[in-house]
Amino acid sequence: MPHAHWEHFEHKADIGVKGSGNTLPEAFEQTAVAMVAVITDPLGVAEQESVEVDCQAPDLELLLVDWLNALIYEMAVRRMVFGRFEVKLDGTQLHGVAWGEHVNREKHDPAVEIKGATYTELKVAQDTQGIWQAQCVVDV
Repeated sequence: MPHAHWEHFEHKADIGVKGSGNTLPEAFEQTAVAMVAVITDPLGVAEQESVEVDCQAPDLELLLVDWLNALIYEMAVRRMVFGRFEVKLDGTQLHGVAWGEHVNREKHDPAVEIKGATYTELKVAQDTQGIWQAQCVVDV
């Protein structure tokens, strides 16, 4: 049964992003969607260009932060917003692809600018039903 989804959670000054999925890559993908949803509606982002991202970290939690920060960097330098993601994992090495388009202020109506993913409430784990959860707080 499919379980991939994303959500936001409350945090004092910033915004928590959380993704879940039947697989760990799915949870990482959904956390990226949750992050983009802080800025704009990911469903309103056209898949005009793809950007590849590679990350490596000592553990899965640090890998999640590296993944999200790499996406934040790519969005900033390319002036893009992404709406769909694909992640492949080999241990703590990640290869990801993000699809999106250049930011159009009228179309995307960006709500905030994300400064970075943080270690606050950082967690990557599988729950008792076998669903993978990945979360952290992003600084806005």
